[in-house]
Amino acid sequence: MDSEIWNWLQNNYFSIAQPALKNNAGIYPLILAGQQGRSDIIDFLLKQDAALDVIDQYGNNALWAACYGENSACIEALLCAGININYQNTASGATALIYSASSSREQVVEQLLAAGADTTLKTHDDFSALDLASTRKILKLLSNIVKSGD
Repeated sequence: MDSEIWNWLQNNYFSIAQPALKNNAGIYPLILAGQQGRSDIIDFLLKQDAALDVIDQYGNNALWAACYGENSACIEALLCAGININYQNTASGATALIYSASSSREQVVEQLLAAGADTTLKTHDDFSALDLASTRKILKLLSNIVKSGD
């Protein structure tokens, strides 16, 4: 383990012996690394067999966190590891695509669509990513896919 990863784990109160486990505050390192856009930490944790199905206190998974962090390398690493691209938040039903579309994360939306994110999923309030598209570019990206039926 290199010193930068060791320092990150220590500074965020994660176990050096079991780095994939949540800290005393209930935060999973995979989720925090995604939020912070730390692909080096994500890669390290995936090599430590970090569970891909962990969720945070708001019902979001690590992919959602990586979309929040807007780091394409984090998103790619999680997708390659097999994280559920269509995981729906337990509270709202929103997916990472719906969240990203609603929060103007254009490059993230493009990346998720290229990876096969399901555009037909809806929140508990019956809104799709297309319904919540927050920029013209996102609206066009989603409209083209919905129209083509992909």
